[in-house]
Amino acid sequence: MTEIMNESPEKSPDAAEPEVLVEVSDAGVATVTLNRPKRKNGLNKAMVDQAIDALEAIWGDDRCRVVVLTGAGTSFCSGMDLSERILPDEMTFMRRVGHLCSLLHDLPLPVIAKVRGGAVGYGANLALCADLVVAGDTATFGEIFAERGLSIDGGGSWLVPRLVGLGRAKEIMFLASRVSGPEAGEMGLVNRCVPDAELDALVDDWAGRLADGPRRALSVIKQQLNKSFERSFADAIESEAVAQALSFRSKESREGAKAFFEKRTPDFRSC
Repeated sequence: MTEIMNESPEKSPDAAEPEVLVEVSDAGVATVTLNRPKRKNGLNKAMVDQAIDALEAIWGDDRCRVVVLTGAGTSFCSGMDLSERILPDEMTFMRRVGHLCSLLHDLPLPVIAKVRGGAVGYGANLALCADLVVAGDTATFGEIFAERGLSIDGGGSWLVPRLVGLGRAKEIMFLASRVSGPEAGEMGLVNRCVPDAELDALVDDWAGRLADGPRRALSVIKQQLNKSFERSFADAIESEAVAQALSFRSKESREGAKAFFEKRTPDFRSC
């Protein structure tokens, strides 16, 4: 592993380490770890700023081919750390945390959220901003905003209805539901729920496969799918035509075709 970002000038008073750790493997898997385990990875200004810096660095780093987002310790993210002041003010802070969500959503790389333990409030929706969400069987997704007298943040008002349908989303949000990992898997809130002991292996497998995949093509596929609910069918067809015409001319496409005829696995890294 090679660290690409492991320190920041701004740390919480109780933090001996950075609030966000980033490592990039030789295979191009960038692991972003929320690192306030004593606070169950509750978000504060320093963590948000460091996470934004980390994702922007990954965006510009050609070594990176896939991102894994996870939390240190026993929880993924407990949401906002309400024991700390919201700085510099509520609107500025919320726009910053919204920008963090947008970076995950728009990043031209596949993002996998690996969720152990609690993913609560903003933490639940931060996980759902990833392209793929893999949960351990002890995970809990707590959409507890109404219970705190708060409205939704973290992109949850956009994400959850698309994942489970509007009616189920209203049930979850209105009743401040806590959805277990197995329940989340059954209703389609997450892609997979596996025993905690198998979580690392499954995420490693998916991350490795994506890192070996066609970087450019996966970026275009992500962009097309993210826009699918906002486009008409005709617009989708035209977008696909333009993207595929360009793809046919790419090195990835030529390698994929060559590998097919040679009956071997494509080496997209050579592209």
